[in-house]
Amino acid sequence: MKQRTLLKEASIRGKALHTGKNVELTLKPAPENHGIVFCRTDLRSRPTLTPLISHVTDLVRNTTIASGHTKIHTIEHILSALSGCGIDNALIELNAAEPPIMDGSARPFIELISQAEPTEQEAERRYFELQQPVFVKSGERSIIALPYDGFKITCTSQDNRGIHTQHLALDIDPDIYVSQIAPARTFTFYEDIEDLLKLGKIKGGSLDSAVVLKGDKVITKEPLRFEDEFVRHKILDIIGDLTLLGLPLKAHIIAVCPGHELNSELTSALRQQYEKEESKVAAKSVEAPSTTVVSAEKTDFKPLNQDPLTSLDIQRIFKLLPHRYPFLMIDRVMSIDLEQGELTAVKNVSINESYFQGHFPTQPVMPGVLQIEAMAQAFGVLIISLLGNPGTIAYFMSCDKVKFRQAVTPGDQLEIRVKLIKNRGNKIAQARGECRVAGKIVSAGDLLFTFNTPSNLKS
Repeated sequence: MKQRTLLKEASIRGKALHTGKNVELTLKPAPENHGIVFCRTDLRSRPTLTPLISHVTDLVRNTTIASGHTKIHTIEHILSALSGCGIDNALIELNAAEPPIMDGSARPFIELISQAEPTEQEAERRYFELQQPVFVKSGERSIIALPYDGFKITCTSQDNRGIHTQHLALDIDPDIYVSQIAPARTFTFYEDIEDLLKLGKIKGGSLDSAVVLKGDKVITKEPLRFEDEFVRHKILDIIGDLTLLGLPLKAHIIAVCPGHELNSELTSALRQQYEKEESKVAAKSVEAPSTTVVSAEKTDFKPLNQDPLTSLDIQRIFKLLPHRYPFLMIDRVMSIDLEQGELTAVKNVSINESYFQGHFPTQPVMPGVLQIEAMAQAFGVLIISLLGNPGTIAYFMSCDKVKFRQAVTPGDQLEIRVKLIKNRGNKIAQARGECRVAGKIVSAGDLLFTFNTPSNLKS
């Protein structure tokens, strides 16, 4: 996909939420690979500031960035609008320290972007494609990012008393963002207003720019734009805060009671993973070629056990694997093909699984690491069957090229498939594993094992 910028400049005026000052914001076109950059035109040197997670300084009811003496407050709504519309390169000029709050949503900024006429550029857009899960938590609040071929957000929003609990899951693209996310307004609780004023916040706040919740009552100048407007605004904020990653993200975000602070923690963790993966890519470019290994077709594994059974129930699995509750991750082996070095097993995912007590109580999701563990255990059964030696133990060494494509939840039946790919001297083996739900791949990866056959048993 190509990068996008604006064809012409467009301006908007209004009052800032926290400083209360009147401000003008102007969007201007920018060249390829420029990114999104703020410019403070009210300061003598017209300093610029790139919105990156490393520049975040304040997260109390807004996201603030700063560098030196240059500071910009409440950037999340304009960044969310630009990201939601797929704008990669733009200059945002401000004649004050904070964009206008307008009606408390991103809709006015969407209209501004439309006036500036988005246009495609020649350079290709770069993405950060998440390769492994990232999890952040604070008390009962949590966010997990899972590998996903696209950008999806699943969010649960609720207050401390559970009165305004809302839940929504959406695959985000420009059309969905404009119609389903951008109109959602910011909101606050009546009980928090006095404390925010004491902190010097919301000087420009009013019912024109926010929805106020007081107990079970919703105080607003117009009807709610959606029945679940509050969770939609939480998603709007997540999109804006994730823009601080520095490039578009491909992932599935699952958030429970998110806020700017937790969004920032997730963005920081994602940035660290991105930089780590970039370092690995750079290191591989100068590495010597890896040692050649023998393919599975040339392996000297021999199926010594001539038992004609091609499936195993739980009692047979108990005899082959040392794992027990709550860490046994396969319920039945459905098929074993010793000639091809393949095995298929199943795991029935129940709400009674112990890990669902904390992962997550309001949005139960099977941890990705346990899906990998299920693949590893299935491969352990395959190795033992190939060697025909029940004393063999497979030790999981590492995993690579792991991808998680969608969440696994209670009620799903996990189909686990593993295949022997390579081995080295019958001591180290590589396998390809994948988990499926209803025929769709939910996770997959390359797994590396070493295994031990006791010397008092034939191998």
